[in-house]
Amino acid sequence: MHDSQGAGDANNAIKPYRVLSLDGGGMRGIYTAAFLERLLSQHARRASRGTLDLGRGFDLIAGTSTGAIVGCAAAVGVPMTDVVNLYRVHGAAIFPHRITGMRSAIFRACMGRYFVRKGDAALRTALTDVLGETTMLDVFATRGISLSIPAVRMSTHKAWVFKKTPTSGVRDDGYRLADVCLASSAAPIFRSLAAIDEPGGGGGGKQVFADGGLWANNPIMVALTDALANAAPDQPIEIFSLGTCPRPEGEHVIGDEVHRSMLGWRLGADVAPLGIAAQEFAYDNMARLLSNAMSSCGRSIRRVRFPNKDVPASMMDYLALDDSRPDAMDRLVQQAHTDADATRSACDDRANPEGQLIRAMLDSLPELDPAWTLVRPLTPDAAAAA
Repeated sequence: MHDSQGAGDANNAIKPYRVLSLDGGGMRGIYTAAFLERLLSQHARRASRGTLDLGRGFDLIAGTSTGAIVGCAAAVGVPMTDVVNLYRVHGAAIFPHRITGMRSAIFRACMGRYFVRKGDAALRTALTDVLGETTMLDVFATRGISLSIPAVRMSTHKAWVFKKTPTSGVRDDGYRLADVCLASSAAPIFRSLAAIDEPGGGGGGKQVFADGGLWANNPIMVALTDALANAAPDQPIEIFSLGTCPRPEGEHVIGDEVHRSMLGWRLGADVAPLGIAAQEFAYDNMARLLSNAMSSCGRSIRRVRFPNKDVPASMMDYLALDDSRPDAMDRLVQQAHTDADATRSACDDRANPEGQLIRAMLDSLPELDPAWTLVRPLTPDAAAAA
């Protein structure tokens, strides 16, 4: 965890502007959902409360790719248990072929269109099951939650953020959350590009998007920018940033290995993890430095990146973006529970400022009220039918 100190006790009486920032990571999204579910359920039991409404604890949720799926589910009031269920029920269909080595990469190069087309249909079904027809405006108007979801617009090859905040205007109001998540998670090589309908008709047809992880897999800088644009001038900002159990990266390259060809990059499959790891580290540190600089000038910005422990060596075989094996999902959920328990311990430590920040956020969460839930969550019966 990392923390930027606040500006002082003068801000303590002002309700903070709280932001949830969720990284991308393909199938590792089950880790994110399981971590949050464990943390929320333990806090609720200790306080003798019902299921907590994660989304309504935040003014803004920013999520990329699989983080967009988890974040949008929280925004509409779907319990994290049902989000874990989404990955278990649909994961193998979304990623029907795992790239494991050179042979599988070559096979994928020949048969890739079949697999990504199949995965695209499965993800569309999964997202509709959980998010229904809910739009960006529905979430903002009914639940009071702003959303910022990174993607790449293929018609311009430029970064795009699906956004609904008090200052964002009406451009993205009519986009369905299911389509927004499809666009943000359209990872080249691993999945199809996302062709989604422009809202409101007008003959615009479909727009095509690629994965927001190409430029903002860790969306913390998007989150910080929008928080600064929408929080009141004297309102403290608190950003809670959650990763997806990323594998330790790095390699020792020697001799002729520097002359790596397309095959050496497994036809591009190894490029995505490299880019993701580099930008996650860069953006997290940029956010840390910017938050510290602004806090020293009197603007209170605190950020927590959790969990913050190294990934155990035993997890290394289960962290590929497209690994939908049941045992891989089991291991990710187990690790999420372990990390959530460690975070809970930090919350119980009155001398741990980061733990106390998380605890205050948890204490602020209301109980989940079905009247505030915008869509019907994925029930066990629906999961069985799927």
